[in-house]
Amino acid sequence: MHILTFEQVCKRGQARGKRVFIRADLNVPLDEQGRIAEDTRVRASVPAVRMALDAGAAVMVTSHLGRPTEGEFRPADSLAPVAARMGELLGQPVRLVSNWVDGGFELAPGEVVLLENCRLNKGEKKNDPELSRKMAGLCDVFVHDAFGTAHRAEATTYGIAQYAPVACAGPLLAAEIDALNRALAQPARPLMAIVAGSKVSTKLTILQSLADKVDGLIVGGGIANTFMLAAGLSIGKSLAEPDLVDDARRVIDKMKARGAEVPIPEDVVVAREFSAQATPTVKAATEVGADDLILDIGPRTAQRLAERLKAAGTIVWNGPVGVFEFDAFSHGTETLARAIADSRGFSIAGGGDTLAAIAKYGITERIGYISTGGGAFLEVLEGKTLPAFEILEKRSREQQSAAA
Repeated sequence: MHILTFEQVCKRGQARGKRVFIRADLNVPLDEQGRIAEDTRVRASVPAVRMALDAGAAVMVTSHLGRPTEGEFRPADSLAPVAARMGELLGQPVRLVSNWVDGGFELAPGEVVLLENCRLNKGEKKNDPELSRKMAGLCDVFVHDAFGTAHRAEATTYGIAQYAPVACAGPLLAAEIDALNRALAQPARPLMAIVAGSKVSTKLTILQSLADKVDGLIVGGGIANTFMLAAGLSIGKSLAEPDLVDDARRVIDKMKARGAEVPIPEDVVVAREFSAQATPTVKAATEVGADDLILDIGPRTAQRLAERLKAAGTIVWNGPVGVFEFDAFSHGTETLARAIADSRGFSIAGGGDTLAAIAKYGITERIGYISTGGGAFLEVLEGKTLPAFEILEKRSREQQSAAA
């Protein structure tokens, strides 16, 4: 995948004195007083803005925030707190601009403005061509730097890239593309994947896609219970989807035909109730009782899987393998997490629960790459081409041909 990067644009001098439009992901959580509760996404947006300022550009940034109704402004939907925080991080004023689609606002090189919540604009979510053309008319260079929105074809994520004079990937998006290519397109072997969650149905296409690529596919949570059923094991009262047992069996068979494996737990941790106070009991996978709930993989299984992860060349991780929020049922997830951290292979992790587990065990700095986009990350694992990647790759080809 060849996509023009903003770094390349800046090195060519194409941003100097130009108006640069950055689509960032500033969808931060706000508390009841409307203050930013956690500013990771604002801090993550700063490198692209600094890159534009260092290149001598006039900088516009926009993002969605929450789920506003198009055309209906509410104070709760405003990016005002983000503008204030971005200004603090940049060490210069960041002016918030409302009703910006038709232009009319002043902007000089060296200045930064934050364009109010883009999802307030009618036609944003439907990728309206007229809206997209107006947005493209505001800038000389469009920079997509919001991987979390890359799976959506909206006016600020797709349409503007069609019509802007130059369209490219910002440093965050470029890093995501590099990491995903390294993990899935050109992986060091063996390639191991962990896919966990409550339901096979929500991740069936991911499992089917990975079954064609990986050398080992570790399943966890309710997904693992369905695979245990497919392997002929009893799971008691555990969460599972019996109607998808045949699909699970097909994934197992597909892996086996390639000389790969879906390791089925040999021991599990069970309880009689789903509770942080429940008493954990380790049982062989063949001895799960009718009243048991499987809430984690057992220590033997965790150790066996950890050894495989430590020897992996590449690891893709999406989901904890047990109810890691309850300490008594967190040991399986912790064992695998620390094995991934200790592995010499390249690791990429994504998904909200996965990121929570990484934070809980303090291994953030020891994961090769942590993906910033939940839904987008999952769609890449499914083998889908994301709309943002598609249009940026198309524009890169066009821009390369025009320069030749």
